[in-house]
Amino acid sequence: MAAPPNAPIGSGLGELRKRLLYVLFAVVIYRIGTHIPVPGIDPERFAQLFEDVGGGIFELINMFNGGALERMSILALGVMPYITASIIMNLFTAMTPSLDQLRKEGEAGRRKITQYTRQLTLLISLIQGFAISVGLSSQGLSFNSGPVFYVTATVALVTGAMFMMWLGEQITEKGVGNGISLLIFVGIVSGFPGAIGQSFEQARQGEISIVFLVVISLVAALIVWAVVRVEKGQRRIVVNYAKRQQGRRMAQPQSSHLPLKINMAGVIPAIFASSLLLAPASLAQWFGQNPSMSWLQDISVSLSPGQPLYVMLFAFGIVFFSFFYTALTFNPKDIAANLKRQGAFIPGIRPGQQTARYIDQVTSRLTVWGALYVTLVCLVPEFLLITTNITFQLGGTALLIIVVVAIDFMAQVEMHLMSNQYAKLVRQANIKSYGQGLRT
Repeated sequence: MAAPPNAPIGSGLGELRKRLLYVLFAVVIYRIGTHIPVPGIDPERFAQLFEDVGGGIFELINMFNGGALERMSILALGVMPYITASIIMNLFTAMTPSLDQLRKEGEAGRRKITQYTRQLTLLISLIQGFAISVGLSSQGLSFNSGPVFYVTATVALVTGAMFMMWLGEQITEKGVGNGISLLIFVGIVSGFPGAIGQSFEQARQGEISIVFLVVISLVAALIVWAVVRVEKGQRRIVVNYAKRQQGRRMAQPQSSHLPLKINMAGVIPAIFASSLLLAPASLAQWFGQNPSMSWLQDISVSLSPGQPLYVMLFAFGIVFFSFFYTALTFNPKDIAANLKRQGAFIPGIRPGQQTARYIDQVTSRLTVWGALYVTLVCLVPEFLLITTNITFQLGGTALLIIVVVAIDFMAQVEMHLMSNQYAKLVRQANIKSYGQGLRT
């Protein structure tokens, strides 16, 4: 939001306060929504079924949705349909020249792609919502089975998924940070108190030892420390600027650097890989309850966390999306072209094509290490959880998402604070040319 030239010094902080309050309000609305059940569901029978078939895929979905699945809330689908639609649109954009050209058209093209993503989210939500309603009815979990229940449950679930998509976009626009990531963050964190309490209860009853619980806590702290270090790590490529003529004087050449993160894709590979594995496994779990389709249970079990097939597909998905998302968001040719226009060059590398090739090689090497790091963080703690039977909320994927989203959120807050301090210095210096373009 633009700040007027004569705005009070605290206006920037006031804007940040409004954004933070908006995020808090959206989180409260989200948490309330996770406790509103789908109409026509017998909550007691569903709670019993979830307890019987819980764990594995259901526990993973429930973690991402903030407990909405175990209550069969109207927000049970969560943000997964939107994430799945985003994955599909990103793949189509990379493979379809018309969509790729649309992405390069600037804001208008991005809005068009966003519209396609929303429409695809609606379609995926309809399919998943109807499948869940049929599964609930076939298990006798609804008070009245039939078309009326199918329509009611499907509309409720689809509305909840579209509301989650809208809420995430509103947080991104009017709040601080990425809205979808923050909603996933809140969903995971909401299960932490219960998970910690359950761990202490297991220690009190003698199911696990206090020493082992301390070791698990130290391992979690070590993972958090490692994630923070890697996420803040950079590979800095030295960039020199040629001499420039400024009036009658020759400006001295300057030196800067091009920072490249080790893990450019962030938490996206873990979220995308989990989403692609959750959808088929959850549908197979629901429909596999029918005796005539018991073979789907075998598929669901094979795709459950800890199973060899799940581990291999999950690791492959993380590596694939690490390279794919990095290639989608970081274009070495554009970076090389910008450096050339600015009269900048990398020492020992010719401007243009050779610079683009060099940056691409550096990025590829960084992505290899970044993909291995994300895979290690997501899978090693999961093996520990499987062997020790500690609650899933302490898994590597959850810790990775929480730490990365928290770092991004803090960076966004610091950016707003720095913008406010800069605006304060400009106003105190009484620079009359300070216009309306500064965002705070």
